Amino acid sequence: METRAVATVEPTLVDLLDRLLGQGVVITGDVVISLAEVDLVRIQLSAVIGSVREELGM
Repeated sequence: METRAVATVEPTLVDLLDRLLGQGVVITGDVVISLAEVDLVRIQLSAVIGSVREELGM
């Protein structure tokens, strides 16, 4: 019987950002401030981050 050691490599934050920004990412979020179940303030946020390399044609 043969045993193999498999090393698990967890990606770092820099690796994750490089992967996301290399292809582009869309971030959305909602913030609601309410009092007694009455919505007082509602903020909807959206951000599109595209790859600079693709925009410049690299």
